[in-house]
Amino acid sequence: MNTSRAALASTSFGWALVGPGNIAHRFADAVHRLPGMHLAVVQGRDHSRAQAFAEHWTRDGLPPIPATADLAAALARPDVDGVYIATPHAFHGGAIREALLAGKAVLCEKPLVASRAEALPLVGLARERGVFLMEAVWTRFLPVYATIKAWLADGAIGPLRGMQSSFCFDSPYEPTSRLYDPALAGGALLDLGVYNLTMTRWVLQQALGECPEPVALQASGQLAPTGVDQRVWATLDFGDGRVSQFTCGFDGSADNGLRIFGQRGHIVVPRVFWEATEAQLHIDGEAPVVVQAPFAINGFEGEIEEAVRCARAGRIESATMSHADTLATLGWMDRIRAQLGVRYPFE
Repeated sequence: MNTSRAALASTSFGWALVGPGNIAHRFADAVHRLPGMHLAVVQGRDHSRAQAFAEHWTRDGLPPIPATADLAAALARPDVDGVYIATPHAFHGGAIREALLAGKAVLCEKPLVASRAEALPLVGLARERGVFLMEAVWTRFLPVYATIKAWLADGAIGPLRGMQSSFCFDSPYEPTSRLYDPALAGGALLDLGVYNLTMTRWVLQQALGECPEPVALQASGQLAPTGVDQRVWATLDFGDGRVSQFTCGFDGSADNGLRIFGQRGHIVVPRVFWEATEAQLHIDGEAPVVVQAPFAINGFEGEIEEAVRCARAGRIESATMSHADTLATLGWMDRIRAQLGVRYPFE
């Protein structure tokens, strides 16, 4: 028996999906398989693409998912409770602002926007309007990081000494792609390095109770012909001998792991740390402890459930991915881009 859209909206959290690109399929898949929520509308600048996405995710027994090229129309729908934004980075800010002004909870893909200066008024607007806003850092909500959090909180590896991480893959140079186009806020740092930096901050928070600001930050890299960073190396010194080093890039490969070093042991996330399901605890003189923690669905479920839970509770931010975390990470990326000489035309 078909369910009416009105009946669905009265009992379920309705999501507007803005930007029906590749990553948005993962979000839609998780929403369809999570209880108590549904995809209410798909919005994209290209109506035919939005329509194709909506038709792909319409399921038997449920009403068709509408599609539109008009963001204001999508936000005006009474069956929309929250907005997931997956457009290219340069368009995040405008969509966030419109959603907040419409009173809709916002879950926006990382980075929230391209700079701290752009983020500050948006965070201020969320606070002024009392509307939930969160950067979609799904990594912080993965089951394997709950295990790593416990190891760090218990001091399993002893006092924290530092960490290293990498996020690199080889993508052919295409000046008009979102990866390389400065008008779209392209570059490896915003697209990939945001993971290295946000998890650097997370590790320090778990180990120390808070993340200090770096006392020194040094970066170097390689720029693409378009002027955006195609490869970045950076070292952040947090004082007391604690250092985080990372590399990210579009022009080569790496192990894409995360290693956390302590006085008497270390923790390894051996591959694709941003979507990891395995962690290893190595204590000097002991056999390694290996933990497997698979996704419940596809990995996006944790951040989506957190956004719905917070929005329904009337909160404006998540304790796990706070506004302060987003602003701090953007500030670090601003400093790195300044050292590399990367500046976007819309800044």
